[in-house]
Amino acid sequence: MALVEKIWKDKAKEQINPWAFSEVAQEWAQRISQEGGGKEGHKNKNSQIRKYYDVIFNLNQRSKQGGGNWNFILAQLHRQLALVHYARGRDLVTDSFVKMMEELIKAVSEDAKRGPRDLETVAQFLEAFMAYYRECRPKD
Repeated sequence: MALVEKIWKDKAKEQINPWAFSEVAQEWAQRISQEGGGKEGHKNKNSQIRKYYDVIFNLNQRSKQGGGNWNFILAQLHRQLALVHYARGRDLVTDSFVKMMEELIKAVSEDAKRGPRDLETVAQFLEAFMAYYRECRPKD
């Protein structure tokens, strides 16, 4: 099952899976940590992954405050895909991390009314993911 299908119980109705921010986020944090080499791994370091979360968090804040047009926010969000692929090309992140980010970013609607709500859900999922990821990789 795709990540987006695990986060949204029914995306069309904007119903979020009650376990998206606990079980699903924890499962993905463990998967990406293990693929990156676990606690002593050299890929998927906290600092590397945190950069993407910070950008998405800030874009979400900007969206909620009405501080920018939606097309600009959406373009900056999709710019993160290029940066994630660049990091993979430099062998800093793994395929699972790239897949997760692609699914999350592509799940955000282009629609100016629905998109900000999608972005908020994605930001909340990444916040939960980062909390579990810190547990998996405490030394990074």
